[in-house]
Amino acid sequence: MTTPLTRRTVSSLLGLALAGAAAGGAYADKTYDTGASDTEIRIGNIVPYSGPASAYGSVGKAMTAVFKMVNDDGGINGRKINFISYDDAYSPPKTVEQARKLIESDEVLFLFGVLGTAPNTAIQKYLNAKKVPQLFVATGATKWNEPKAFPWTMGWLPSYQSEARIYAKYLTAQQPAGKIAVLYQNDDMGKDYLKGLKDGLGDGSRLVLEESYEIAEPTVESHIVKMKSANPDIVVLFTTPKSGAQAIKKLGEMNWKPLTIISNVSASTAAVMRPAGIENAQGVISAAYAKDASDPQWANDPGLGAFRELLAKYLPEINPVDSSALTGYNIATTMVEVLKRCGDELTRANVMKQAASLKQFAQGGLLPGITLTTGPDDFQPIEQLQLMQFKGERWQLFGDVMSGELK
Repeated sequence: MTTPLTRRTVSSLLGLALAGAAAGGAYADKTYDTGASDTEIRIGNIVPYSGPASAYGSVGKAMTAVFKMVNDDGGINGRKINFISYDDAYSPPKTVEQARKLIESDEVLFLFGVLGTAPNTAIQKYLNAKKVPQLFVATGATKWNEPKAFPWTMGWLPSYQSEARIYAKYLTAQQPAGKIAVLYQNDDMGKDYLKGLKDGLGDGSRLVLEESYEIAEPTVESHIVKMKSANPDIVVLFTTPKSGAQAIKKLGEMNWKPLTIISNVSASTAAVMRPAGIENAQGVISAAYAKDASDPQWANDPGLGAFRELLAKYLPEINPVDSSALTGYNIATTMVEVLKRCGDELTRANVMKQAASLKQFAQGGLLPGITLTTGPDDFQPIEQLQLMQFKGERWQLFGDVMSGELK
């Protein structure tokens, strides 16, 4: 026997249905993947805190400081950041081990700011197969801008090839007949830089020596001696910080003064120029996209003021002129913005969607005129730099902001 539906029963059932729909709508407003909840966002990171590239350890330390500050201010949309950062000593097999641990044991939402071309290359296919974002990698390899082949990997730094093409433009204008010797790290990073320089020069006949070194080598001094024997007018150093400092120091010890260019990744005043000897670093040229905390022109700059305040409170042991620390700060600032835009939809797909939706996003740590722009088919946020020369005890910018695009 069925119970007849009275008006009161129908009304009651309708009320329950509406209440359920409302509750369902509330829950639907919050969407999570592994690594996110109402209270937490777990982010994975891998940086060489030890080993031959340990000078980059301050990148990870600065990122950690940014997220601590964010948490102290209440988090992002009410959620605290659980930033898990591991050391890989710049060893790709170790990077693979740490990435698996972060994904399969720590269950992070995504990996962010992993440092180094070779380390990121080692985990790129794994992360893309798992559909886990490999976001804002701390390396300028061109391969991070391949959204069709690797839709879960995105760069942040200007590409090494773009940077090297800017050096080629400068050399073509300043010393069109000058002979060039290049020292490059024998990995994807060094080869990327070398390709950009060759593409920018067009005529490879000016390259009289392409000298490679291994990152595990204790010193590059013998390579500098070999380069001198080639009698170039110009020396280009596509190195990481330790090797860059050794190279500049050796140039000075030999009293050899060719026009010298060093890659942006090794342009830190604190980690490269001072260890090399300020007197040896005079006249060296590089390129920048970020402000230099050691430059007096930014002494009262609000953007760098915020960076200095962060270090004073959370990382007093870090030298404020350490450009690697500023890099970590800048990349983490972008990440915070992306997570804010994700709102309550903390899925891996939406994190990538928001990261690929930046439009001329300006940050306090970047040079005037340099902004971040991305799109579904453009995973290269920064594409411009400005040349600079080391004079006295600091870098001095010169010329206009330049694009490294091939015409």
